[in-house]
Amino acid sequence: MYIIGENIHIISEKVKLALKERDAKYFQESAVAQVEAGAQALDLNLGPRKKDWEEVFPWMVETVEAVVDVPLSFDSTNILGIEAGLKKITKAQPIINSTSAEPERLENVPLIAKKYNARLVALTMAASGIPVSADERVNIALEKLIPRMMEIDFPISDLIIDPLVLTVSGCQEYCPELVEAIRTLQYAWDPPPPISVGLSNVSNAVPAENRALINRTYCVMLMGVGLKMMIANPLDEPLKNTIRIIEERDSSTAVGRLYLKLHDQVAAGEALAITDVDMKDPEQAAIWKTIQILMNKVIYADSYLQQASMA
Repeated sequence: MYIIGENIHIISEKVKLALKERDAKYFQESAVAQVEAGAQALDLNLGPRKKDWEEVFPWMVETVEAVVDVPLSFDSTNILGIEAGLKKITKAQPIINSTSAEPERLENVPLIAKKYNARLVALTMAASGIPVSADERVNIALEKLIPRMMEIDFPISDLIIDPLVLTVSGCQEYCPELVEAIRTLQYAWDPPPPISVGLSNVSNAVPAENRALINRTYCVMLMGVGLKMMIANPLDEPLKNTIRIIEERDSSTAVGRLYLKLHDQVAAGEALAITDVDMKDPEQAAIWKTIQILMNKVIYADSYLQQASMA
């Protein structure tokens, strides 16, 4: 699994303060910690930076590249800021995160990516918003995103399709459709562009104590349909261990065997059965209940783990 570290994100109060104070040490320590934990790229989500973008984006590149060599991903709606950062890149091939199929962004952002030899994350989102169904999201990739790249002779291997993870809290019906979108996108082009998602989006607005379980269970399901890249927290050891279980086919524990069964059933387009789960084991029961909300079989509630068994 190719992990793009998510921990430099403007939504964090610590990141906001460090950015305000130009605390280079904070960002360098975060970058090193993420890379040492296994991140193969780093997402720099700095927000739009409407007033100080001309200085902030280059400063962040110089700060982070001083201590790590991995690709930097610019996550912002400010294309001028992104370009200012791209001009300072001296190490690995950067990533622009992101364009969408909205006409103005699809017209301009791919040209910037090509100019600076950057990889480009493209969202399956049009001017009308994010469609629910897998087919509609795949169609945006096939009818808008990929044709635009071909039009400007942008390498499809440098295009990264993001079919958009949305939260199970409030957008529950999107969760199983995302699984099918990833399954289909791998057969939509030859060779297919890489696919990436923002994993932790699935647990946005969920109580903190449940987020990690939802993230790693969804990760197993997405790996079942072939996901090999994601923006995620590389410091989440249980998540990384779950990825290892799938990649190494480690069946040495009961929970590991359950995750492997889930992975294989999703890969086959089949549903896990409650008979595959030892409901007397609290950890397995929690995974089962999490699967049910992610598959939109049971309506999500913050207290879903405390509810009676979901058959």
